[in-house]
Amino acid sequence: MTELAWRVFYTRRDLPRPQTADPLISTLWDLDEWLDDHDVLDGTPYLISPKGQYDTELNSYFTTQLAGSPEDTQRAVASDLKLWLTFLWISRSSKDWRYATPEDRAAYKQWRTADPRGPHVDWTTWDREVATVNSFYKWATHPRHAYVAENPIVQREARAHPSRGRHSTATTPAETSHTGPRNEIVWLTPGMYRAWRNVGLRGYTPQGLPDPSFRRRFGARNATYSDLMIRTGLRLCEQTSLSVFELPHLVPGKANVRTWLPWPIAKYGSARWIYVPSSSLKAVWDYVEEERAEAIEDARDAGVYDRIRNPLIITTRSDPFVEIDGQRITVDKLGHAERRRLLIDTPDGLEPAALWLNEQGLPSARSCWQEVFKAANRRCTGNRLNLRAHPHALRHSFAVITLEQLWRGHIQDLAAFNPGQRRTHQMIFGDPLNWVRIRLGHRSVVTTLRYLHALQELEMETRVALVPSDWEPPAAPADVDDPTSEVTPL
Repeated sequence: MTELAWRVFYTRRDLPRPQTADPLISTLWDLDEWLDDHDVLDGTPYLISPKGQYDTELNSYFTTQLAGSPEDTQRAVASDLKLWLTFLWISRSSKDWRYATPEDRAAYKQWRTADPRGPHVDWTTWDREVATVNSFYKWATHPRHAYVAENPIVQREARAHPSRGRHSTATTPAETSHTGPRNEIVWLTPGMYRAWRNVGLRGYTPQGLPDPSFRRRFGARNATYSDLMIRTGLRLCEQTSLSVFELPHLVPGKANVRTWLPWPIAKYGSARWIYVPSSSLKAVWDYVEEERAEAIEDARDAGVYDRIRNPLIITTRSDPFVEIDGQRITVDKLGHAERRRLLIDTPDGLEPAALWLNEQGLPSARSCWQEVFKAANRRCTGNRLNLRAHPHALRHSFAVITLEQLWRGHIQDLAAFNPGQRRTHQMIFGDPLNWVRIRLGHRSVVTTLRYLHALQELEMETRVALVPSDWEPPAAPADVDDPTSEVTPL
């Protein structure tokens, strides 16, 4: 069935030219010029049909509507659209996406969520896919394009949000589950995280003993990466694209050292200060000086860096910049793609500027770290440890734990103040919720508010745990000599 599926590809400049004398190929191979003329960035997704055709109208969605969106968002949209288009091709007689109907969508929902032969996706996944495809068809039906006459996703009137006024006419897809979790957040307590990390990443047994079957060469690196994520709240794409120039040095006596996350690698351009606990920072520097240095040395010996196409080379480490098209560009202005080919010229030879390297001494990809987490989860399952984690769960954990700690101290401080002192304290030290919002890179505090629901649930769980198991006070022993006494059998 795979040969009948739509496929996702990503734009890339500097592709090798085919060795052929065919004039048609030579004419069509000015790909870099075409990408430049249309302002298409490297890494932009595009979809190819099972017949190998490029649909101009379909793919213009990525080059116009989604241009400038975070790379992860574009990849997720391409993946969701691919599933829908493949279903139309295989199960609906190669139907074109322009002519899809509500009946096609109903059949798709049946297959995705309920068909015994289907994938049985959960409602959270389904709702995300519906939102993706619905946004695409809203764009395609817009009068400016009119690629499609009607959205195949049936709409219903949405409940008006207070900010939109009483007469709002907003709609929402009727096929959304309306039952998926809305405020549930997957997060781990510090104890749960340590157990997951030690078994899944470091290769220990649940009893804390080394597992001889575990290949532990990269266990320390993976645990250090994971520790940094749960202690800073960085997203996977943000942390993976860090360079050595964003790694601060330890400051004696400081519990947290801050570093600036540049906007080109921050999702939605949310440049911000990141606070790194000194314990995590020390572990990262240990990785840099040991495992990372070893990987670089092996890669140099193998000539890996000499084979990188179109590298961007920093000649002076103390003044990190590169020349691109005659322009001087500092490292903090470089995005994800440029950083992957960014090298530093050192007395010992070239080395990547990327902080996190793979086994070949090259910048690690996000897919590499996703597989690390999956492998850790499989190890936990194999050891009968009922714990799972993924990168976003660590980000959630950072948010919930940090917010709880800040609120606890904040409330204790305010309790001893009068109203005037409270206002002054709030003006000087700010709001814990807003502080966490900035650390997470949320554009609106509304997004951060969902972590308060986790705290409320945590508080109620604590209170429920304190409820005595015996609801009734213990009764006096029954007098066995008294025939009128009643003894309740166990």
